Amino acid sequence: MPESVGSPALWTGFTLFVLALLVLDLGVFHRKSHAVSIREAALWCAVWVGLAALFNLGVFLKFGRQRGLEFLTGYLIELALSIDNLFVFIVVFSYFACPPAQQHRVLFWGIVGALVMRAGFILAGSALLSAFHWIVYLFGGFLVLTGIKILLQKSEEVHPERNPVVRLVERVFPLTPRYHGQRFFVREGGKLAATPLFLILAVIETTDLVFAVDSVPAIFAVTRDSFIVYTSNIFAILGLRSLYFLLAGVMGSFRFLKYGLGLVLAFVGVKMVIADIFHIPIGISLGVVAGLLGGAVGLSLAWPAADDRERKKA
Repeated sequence: MPESVGSPALWTGFTLFVLALLVLDLGVFHRKSHAVSIREAALWCAVWVGLAALFNLGVFLKFGRQRGLEFLTGYLIELALSIDNLFVFIVVFSYFACPPAQQHRVLFWGIVGALVMRAGFILAGSALLSAFHWIVYLFGGFLVLTGIKILLQKSEEVHPERNPVVRLVERVFPLTPRYHGQRFFVREGGKLAATPLFLILAVIETTDLVFAVDSVPAIFAVTRDSFIVYTSNIFAILGLRSLYFLLAGVMGSFRFLKYGLGLVLAFVGVKMVIADIFHIPIGISLGVVAGLLGGAVGLSLAWPAADDRERKKA
């Protein structure tokens, strides 16, 4: 496995820190189900971004400028790619008519599952890159093709009912037609039955698995340090729930964001493929990534879609 700045003590300490945050989140701050307000979401977004910034500062001070910039670039890439998940969350919650008070609980456990899956992907990716250098070209080529696909494809509709996991859950468990508060399972007629809340969780978990196929190789184009890859990934995922509640109502306004994401993936893919011939400095990579994402958001705000303009006039 490639050399990492993370000692066993750092890996253990960071993991325990994240677990403690999750326990506080669900066990203290969100012990009772409630609809998350814009103000609360904004506050939690500030908390998660602030924690990531403090950690990034610690990386700068302890491991130097190179690792610090790698963390920051990786964090921006992962956060931007995770925004794609938000579109899916909106569609899934709407399709299953999930009560707003229960959405945080679903996203919490979805994030926990995502953390476990991402850790597995990252460890496997590090091991493969260490053992087989040619996989760098495979990852890079895959990212370039994915970026081109995003740039060329038209808007795709999400159909939760076609998700194979939905059909699998329906075969394994009888389903209740209504929600039972925060419960994923209930007993009906002496049999264990899944509630719609569990069905939503299953769809969200499998969706993140698909997104991880893009996002994990992307960050390996920035750094091969498994600890930096892991921590930047985790911090991006931790803030995803709050970002959803903050941006859910305006996600459709960022119509150029997908083009920014496509260009970012294509750029990091090319960076990965040509790394043995020409090394693109991490400072330049950070500037390109930030410029592409910032430009996409800026264009979306400057030239909103026609329906957005009509809403503003109204």
